[in-house]
Amino acid sequence: MEYHFAGCTLNDARLTLTRAGAQVAVEPKVFDLIHLLVRHAGDLVTRDRMTEEVWAGRIVSESAISACIAGARKAVGDDGKTQAVIRTVARRGLMLVVTVTVDEKEPEQGPSFNGWENTQRIRYASSIDGNRIAYAITGSGPAVARFTPNMINDLEVEWNIPTKRRMTDAISRQNLLIRSDTLGSGQSDRRVAELDFARQADQMCAVLDAANVDRAAVLSESGGVLPAINMAARHPDRVAKLIIMGGYVDGPERRTTSRAVDPIRTSIDAGWDKSQRGFLMGWMSSYCPEGPLDDLRAITEMARNATSKETMLAIRDRINAASVAPLLPKVQCPTLILHARHDAGHPLDEAQKLAAGIRNAELAVFDTANHLPLAGHPLWDQYVSVVTEFLAH
Repeated sequence: MEYHFAGCTLNDARLTLTRAGAQVAVEPKVFDLIHLLVRHAGDLVTRDRMTEEVWAGRIVSESAISACIAGARKAVGDDGKTQAVIRTVARRGLMLVVTVTVDEKEPEQGPSFNGWENTQRIRYASSIDGNRIAYAITGSGPAVARFTPNMINDLEVEWNIPTKRRMTDAISRQNLLIRSDTLGSGQSDRRVAELDFARQADQMCAVLDAANVDRAAVLSESGGVLPAINMAARHPDRVAKLIIMGGYVDGPERRTTSRAVDPIRTSIDAGWDKSQRGFLMGWMSSYCPEGPLDDLRAITEMARNATSKETMLAIRDRINAASVAPLLPKVQCPTLILHARHDAGHPLDEAQKLAAGIRNAELAVFDTANHLPLAGHPLWDQYVSVVTEFLAH
């Protein structure tokens, strides 16, 4: 259906919102809240009803609810002072106070790939040495290529993990999102002779070629920053802009002169055996101590099944010894760096080194200890909003 109100159109089949004819980028929970309000225009929607439908009944902080309401008002051209579209009913809830008309005609056929389908379609590109690289496409618009942390991803599994799926959907509402599994993991060929970040950048270029995309924004998380920076520095004609979340310049071994035992490597070595999976959960929890735990467990299990222990230990050794410092001056595209203030895995100082080394880079700091935000965390909506807004401009 299409709901028309206050110069806006909400299409609940395509999950799109337009205002004055222009598409508005909205985070999934903000979209869900607006959808709830337009379906009950003129009626009081209580806080309990919002929590039940938008947050699936989870316990959620007042700050998260307030941020979602503010996002909904902004998306429809309203604000907390005017409240001309969304009115607060003190201590009770919200009410949409404008006229809504509903168009129940069947929507036009959408794009072949979109982030809200129940199934995804996995395709394959070939690396220069003939290995198969799995990739998937969702959404439409300016292209975005994503680098995930090395070797822990599986396109098929992550499709059903809420945190991963919500970010995929949020970006796919405004961009063509290209996701892939690094060679050696997931749905890609696991017979990999060499683990090299420059080669991984070349492999993403091969994926772009297979997808008929000349140039894309690049979104990278954690260890994915290493091939992402290689791609931006070595293939500047292929990278329109760069987002780095939880990144670093120097691996842990380069940050200190001491040769202390790497607890993450120890956890990987001990925890890849299914009977000892608690060690892996300890690894993931050290990166995201504020949770929530449900998605963290799913991500942990995905990592364990995505590749072999031998490959994961080899990539850990390369990450520990890596440095992208010489490449930073070669990155010329607009760059946004996001980092957790209390990140124990990669300290804020590493993000500051990235921002200082890349010309005109911007740094946004989130007040959390989670290395990467997860859905359900109070800062999740803010994280999604910052990413989608940077990609939209």
